[in-house]
Amino acid sequence: MNEQFVVLDQAKSTLIDLAIRFGPKLVVALMILVVGFFVGRWLGRVTEGMLKKLAIDAPVRQLLVRLLRLLVLGLFLIMALQNLGVELLPLIAGLGVAGAGVALAMQGVLGNLVAGLTIIFTRPFRIGEYIAIVGEEGSVEEISLFKTVLSHPDRSRVVIPNRKIVGEILHNYGEIRQLDMAVGVAYDTDLNRALALIRAILAANPRLLRDPEALIQVRSLADSGVVIAVKPWAPVAEFHTATGELNQAILERFRADGIVIPFPQREVRLLGRPD
Repeated sequence: MNEQFVVLDQAKSTLIDLAIRFGPKLVVALMILVVGFFVGRWLGRVTEGMLKKLAIDAPVRQLLVRLLRLLVLGLFLIMALQNLGVELLPLIAGLGVAGAGVALAMQGVLGNLVAGLTIIFTRPFRIGEYIAIVGEEGSVEEISLFKTVLSHPDRSRVVIPNRKIVGEILHNYGEIRQLDMAVGVAYDTDLNRALALIRAILAANPRLLRDPEALIQVRSLADSGVVIAVKPWAPVAEFHTATGELNQAILERFRADGIVIPFPQREVRLLGRPD
């Protein structure tokens, strides 16, 4: 029993000695980290306000603010470690070796990160623009370091890893799209009258834009009739609705004015020996 009490006394003395020697330093280190956290938040708010005044895009603002906060916190962490008497060179070397191992294990994540930085700084598209890439299309809803989120016309959300975007062929429609419609009329139709009716229909639709100007012209001379190209412009949000409305309006107006929309026809002749 005496030996156990002796061991407990030694452990208690050791703990008290460590508390006396390192306790104040540990408290100061924690205070340094707390101060660094609040300083980083304050600098982040100030920096974000300045970047907003400079009209910097939201993804770039968020990235710069996060990097600033991490930098400030890292500086205060170094100060806290120095206060505890930690040797920084061996620690940095160990972190470098560990970082290399983590990098090999997380190649996909790091690929998304690098691609995200490329997208943020090169800005091939911005939030609110309509894009088509890797077989998907939609309005850009979010751009982050690891993924890009598209809002699909069917109200679903498409999440694309950034590494799938960089290096691919990107079609950026911006915030407006051009409708690509075709209307067929019979060969004996008065083309000038048909074109005038189409222009009147486009002018009456409030979803279409007046600038850029719509393209209306004869596209081709097909087997069954004359094909007229109808290409007005509309905001991305109105694209599909405007297409349906124009198809219905053109059909109804042509029927009312007696303009024939031809359909494919084939003439079949049977040749045989006379009886």
